[in-house]
Amino acid sequence: MNAEESLAAVLALLGEIAPDADLGSIDLGADLRTEVDLDSMDFLNLVEGVEETTGVDIPESDYGKVRSVQGLAAYVTGRTAG
Repeated sequence: MNAEESLAAVLALLGEIAPDADLGSIDLGADLRTEVDLDSMDFLNLVEGVEETTGVDIPESDYGKVRSVQGLAAYVTGRTAG
């Protein structure tokens, strides 16, 4: 996936998990848990959704790298580019 596809996939999943979030106005670099008020289960559902959608497994040890939309999209792009 390229960067645009990864970002679109992450935003689509986030829209399903946090349907009340205004995705057009969120800070893509901010921590998702505070930016769109995700609790730990929502975050886990997002990570699992990314794996189902993109095939990219995100181990718990990498959760710090994927706390933001930007970080999550970059992680997916880095694991699918090639």
